Amino acid sequence: MMKLDQISVRQIKGVSAPKEQELHAFGVQTVADLIDYFPFRYEDYRIRELTDVKEGEKVTVLGHVRGAPVLQRYGRTKSRLTCKVEVGQWLVTAVWFNRQFLQDQLVTGREIMLTGKWEQQRLQITVSDSEFPGSGGAAKTGTLQPVYSVGGSITQAWMRKTIRQAMTQYGVMIEEMLPYELVQRHELMGRRDAVQRIHLPDDTKEGQAARRRLVYEELFLFQLKLQAYRALNRKRNDGIAHRIESETIRQFAATLPFELTDAQKKVINEILTDMRRSSCMNRLLQGDVGSGKTVVAAITLYAAVKAGHQGALMVPTEILADQHMRSLQRLFADMGIEVALLTGSLTERKRRDVLAGLQMGMIDIAVGTHALIQEDVFFRSLGLVVVDEQHRFGVNQRSVLRRKGMNPDVLTMTATPIPRTMAITAFGDMDVSTIKERPIGRKPIKTYWVKHSMMERVLGFIRKEVSKGRQTYIICPLIEESEKLDVQNAIDLYVQTQQSFPDLRVGLLHGRLTASEKDSVMSAFGVNETQVLVATTVVEVGVDVPNATLMIIMDAERFGLSQLHQLRGRVGRGEHQSHCILVADPKSETGRERMKVMTDTDDGFEVSRRDLEIRGPGDFFGTKQSGLPEFRLADMVADYEVLEQAREDAADLTARDDFWTSEVFAKVRQVLQKDPFFQGEQLD
Repeated sequence: MMKLDQISVRQIKGVSAPKEQELHAFGVQTVADLIDYFPFRYEDYRIRELTDVKEGEKVTVLGHVRGAPVLQRYGRTKSRLTCKVEVGQWLVTAVWFNRQFLQDQLVTGREIMLTGKWEQQRLQITVSDSEFPGSGGAAKTGTLQPVYSVGGSITQAWMRKTIRQAMTQYGVMIEEMLPYELVQRHELMGRRDAVQRIHLPDDTKEGQAARRRLVYEELFLFQLKLQAYRALNRKRNDGIAHRIESETIRQFAATLPFELTDAQKKVINEILTDMRRSSCMNRLLQGDVGSGKTVVAAITLYAAVKAGHQGALMVPTEILADQHMRSLQRLFADMGIEVALLTGSLTERKRRDVLAGLQMGMIDIAVGTHALIQEDVFFRSLGLVVVDEQHRFGVNQRSVLRRKGMNPDVLTMTATPIPRTMAITAFGDMDVSTIKERPIGRKPIKTYWVKHSMMERVLGFIRKEVSKGRQTYIICPLIEESEKLDVQNAIDLYVQTQQSFPDLRVGLLHGRLTASEKDSVMSAFGVNETQVLVATTVVEVGVDVPNATLMIIMDAERFGLSQLHQLRGRVGRGEHQSHCILVADPKSETGRERMKVMTDTDDGFEVSRRDLEIRGPGDFFGTKQSGLPEFRLADMVADYEVLEQAREDAADLTARDDFWTSEVFAKVRQVLQKDPFFQGEQLD
């Protein structure tokens, strides 16, 4: 017997070949796709009394035509049609624009349903929709009508009719996908009923129950893939069981120029425990800016090398790669560990030397950008891959690096603190370690929001910090002038800053400089040869100058919250009190809200939570390669409790032996079998 996902949408009565092609553009190929094409909201055509309606509110009322309609024409195509309608105890004026064809149907005494904006002072309804009950067709009066995402020649009316037709023809073939025990435990509506009611609910409560069922199913099936991946990965023993002596790690930690925090010690233990296992580590390390993730990565890489293997650290920019390489070389100065840089700007001769060193095992740790994943890069024994700012890399890039070794352990890191709901969705196949504690001696960064009219005071503050021997960043959004955006640009700002401080050295850093020019600018700032650095967001991630204590962000409303927090994290990295000044005149409520969040808190996890609320999950990372799924119905913010429950249920099921064999779970196992990983393909 054919399944709904095997029947072409063309088989539905009323779907012509042209309409079929238009549906394909919406991702609708089969009957299953169409009945799972859920509405995103409803039009409410339930009848209300005008006495309960507020001025300006949208309402649906039932009345009778009283008096002849009046038609006024404006130009060739525009018209205004008015008619008196008795609604309960009220005699109101109904107004239609460009609906002259209704004139002959407005017969005195005829019953009519009106939907539109109620203007009580004028006793008028500006009609957006109307119908004559009892005149045939699919009556909307008294119903909640679904609203779909449509376009082209596909209208709301056509989509509603076609989905109803699909349910009539094929509704009996809708099968229950969820295990009965879950449906019963969570008191969920059956799938067939839920699909029927999501498209045409009798009332709001029924629609909510249908949505709850389908949201749970969507989140459960997604989590099932992640948890099954984890369960099977743990059972496999084809990874590297690193032989790591705890005493060796303690001795190395004792050589560090600072004391590890309790949070760092905890996550290091979690990572080393994973590395000792014969199954592959797949762990996410998240922590706020400046929380000390880099030293955790260094200890992890040290452990891999001491166990006889090589390590790779992949970062998104050459500036960051160079900085990490220098940091690791300092930490491993007396350890006999060879660290090399591999980026696109190396000379051909230097690159050949690095490639040979990696292949022969003479280089222990490679730090680089995406240059690490090029075809001619080979390792002698790659045991650990660390990916920094992992959301900057696509899934394919990370998996290519992983295949450079024989199932190496993978540690991914992010300085974008991810709310728990986001972490267990985007990275549900990973174990998550979190550093929330500040390094010992770190002071909170004081943040202020000022308007452009206060720039003189800001310049005075720069002068005050520099007089103490400190340094300042000034960040702006664009490299050069744009007619579209009224924003300060780096080149102009650089000139203005030089004019404001003729006695100071001012640097300029932006993405169009060559790698060697960037190195030169950052080196000068790093040793305080340059007191003020004007830059674009190339300094957003990882740049570490402890003496810089002042971050000024021009046109701050142009940046997202996560980016603002990252930029703020470039200061506050030393012993001195640091400040961040947001210069902004936001015109939108969102812009003002961002400024308020930044001045309210410097806790990255709280910033992240508020960012998720403001922007929604789809834009949270600002990149399509974030790995976030696009759900039909579920919303990770609104449905976080369902998400947590779905994850827990999926983890419990996949840990059970009978899940993999029992006929009871055959339907959900079929969902897994469609996934490339469970067909034997190695996924990241």
